[in-house]
Amino acid sequence: MMVNAKELTSARRVARMVKRCLDRGAVVEIDRFGTFVPKSAGEYEFSPSIAPRVFVAYVEEDLDSAQRIYTALKDAGFDTWMDRQNLLPGQNWPRAIERAIEISDFFVACLSPQSVCKRGTFQHEMRWAMDAARRLPLDDVFFVPVRLTPCAVPRRIQQQWQYVDLFPRLDRGLSKLIAVMKKEWERRRHST
Repeated sequence: MMVNAKELTSARRVARMVKRCLDRGAVVEIDRFGTFVPKSAGEYEFSPSIAPRVFVAYVEEDLDSAQRIYTALKDAGFDTWMDRQNLLPGQNWPRAIERAIEISDFFVACLSPQSVCKRGTFQHEMRWAMDAARRLPLDDVFFVPVRLTPCAVPRRIQQQWQYVDLFPRLDRGLSKLIAVMKKEWERRRHST
């Protein structure tokens, strides 16, 4: 990978800032990758994040349901990403979303009558995730559609992915979603 002078200068600034924080005794977390912790005598230890990373995609009309999914996944030990929870002020949000999808281990698409018909960011996120799924081994579970309420599942999704219904009992649907993702995560960890 080629790195230009501007990127190198920027990377050096970030590295100096991280080192200054660590020298002051602060713990520095690098979003979704792990944490640097100061040790004695100017040494540092990096603890990588080992929790599976999950991206939750939804439309504004389904925010309450998406928030419940986000919370359930967090409580189950997943490193869950959702725009309302993770985007920072001033951040280039389209690029941050694409990057969060790219580094995720799972992508949960919240399907509803509103989301399947609405144009915009949600559709872009699903396409980006489907493209990311193409780069993974064929047997890996990555793209996980969930139906929040009865709705038609887009044909492209129906042809390739099984979905999980979170109705009529949200708790049962979430249990199934979490069990599938945990089982897949264990399979991946033992296959490498």
